[in-house]
Amino acid sequence: MKTAKTVVVILGVVALAVSAVRADEALERAVGARQSLMNLNSFNLGILGDMAKGAVEYNAEAAQAAADNLQALASLNHMALWPQGSDNVSLPGKTRALPVIWEQYPAILEKVEVFRTATASMAAVASDGLEAVQGNIKTVGDACNGCHDVNRAPR
Repeated sequence: MKTAKTVVVILGVVALAVSAVRADEALERAVGARQSLMNLNSFNLGILGDMAKGAVEYNAEAAQAAADNLQALASLNHMALWPQGSDNVSLPGKTRALPVIWEQYPAILEKVEVFRTATASMAAVASDGLEAVQGNIKTVGDACNGCHDVNRAPR
C-alpha cells in the first residue's frame, strides 16, 4: 500500500511538472507569434517609411501592397497572442512586453483601434503618390509608438 501511495505521489508531481512545461511552451508560442506579427508590421512599415524618406524610390504597387499588409495585420484578432503571464517578468529574456499591459485591459484596446484606423487610412491612399504616403506615415508610426513607448521595455 505504501508503494502504491508513493507511485501516486510521484505521478502527481510528474503531471504537475508536465503541465507547467506545457503552460510555458504555450506562453512562449504566443510570444513567438506576436513577435512575428510585430516583425511583419515593421517590415511593411519600413517599406513605406523608406519611400517617405526618399531612401528608396516611390513605387505605387509596392506602397499599396505594404499598406494593405499593414491593414490586414491590424485587422487580425490579436487576443491569443497576449495571454497573461507572457511578459518580460514572467518570461525573462523572451519578450520586452511589460506586465502593465494586462493592468490596462481593456483600455489598451483603444490603442489597437488607433493602429487599425491609421493603417486603414494609409491603405486608402498608398497608391495615390509619394505625398500621400508621406502624409500618413507619421500617423501610422505614432500609433505603433503610442503602445510601444509605454508597454515595451527598452533593449
